[in-house]
Amino acid sequence: MNRRHFLAVSAAAATVAAAPRPRSPWEREVGLVAATLGAHQSHRKKGGIALADLPKVIRQELGMKVIDMNTMNFAKLDLKSAEILRQSAERENCVLTNLKLNQRDLDLASPNAATRQRALDVFRGSIDAAKLMGMKWVRPLPRPQQGDRKLLIGSLRELDEYAGERGLRVLVENFGWMQSDPNSVVDLIRDVGRDQPASPDTGNWSNNEVRYAGLKKTFPLAATCDYKAKTFNAKGEHVQYDLEKCFRIGWDAGFRGPWCIEHGHRDLNQLYKNLRRIKGMLEDWMKSG
Repeated sequence: MNRRHFLAVSAAAATVAAAPRPRSPWEREVGLVAATLGAHQSHRKKGGIALADLPKVIRQELGMKVIDMNTMNFAKLDLKSAEILRQSAERENCVLTNLKLNQRDLDLASPNAATRQRALDVFRGSIDAAKLMGMKWVRPLPRPQQGDRKLLIGSLRELDEYAGERGLRVLVENFGWMQSDPNSVVDLIRDVGRDQPASPDTGNWSNNEVRYAGLKKTFPLAATCDYKAKTFNAKGEHVQYDLEKCFRIGWDAGFRGPWCIEHGHRDLNQLYKNLRRIKGMLEDWMKSG
């Protein structure tokens, strides 16, 4: 192969590697990361929202149909609970897109084979529940420390293969050990080598310099997004980082949705108010392009 041909082939390969993911069926949709309502659910707060009522609340109070679930939304994640939620979502014409696997005591990179196997077994059970709910993705929780990278990569390959056999994919999200490195998501996807989709979280970066750089690198690989807003001050300002800038980075990278809002507030009515406001902002920005 002569130099000219080598450079042409290399350039073509780089273009393919950098190409955006196929667009989601939920383009321009604003949805909710259901962990937003987790503290207000009945298994964590007396008189709170029952699991079966989550889709109804999200549809009626917020006008959203796309729901990104979290294992913390379940008192117990089993097939019975998954079926209850699936039926409720169908009644409200909602779609359950993703299940965040936030079982924090599991370690896919443990040097102990039994510990690693336990993590795989629990996550496989969660994938079975996600399949029953008609979901497209699951996301295992990155730990505070990466651990043995080779073991982590091997476990993620096994998990993604298991998910793929059931019509799901394993997402990679910037959390834990990944938050301080803008290249962490892209590098891990490359090393796992299974063309996994990314799920950038606008809030999960160690500082703004890393945040904006990380989003620029990650959004071209995104299948969905956790559009996280933290606190608003008395003037209604979000001072921790620029919400519109985070949106623009994703939009300019070709990402079109779903934009799943994540936010928290102890007062449920104020939470609904804030969520409606963030939804309106996103919808206005999408209209302006």
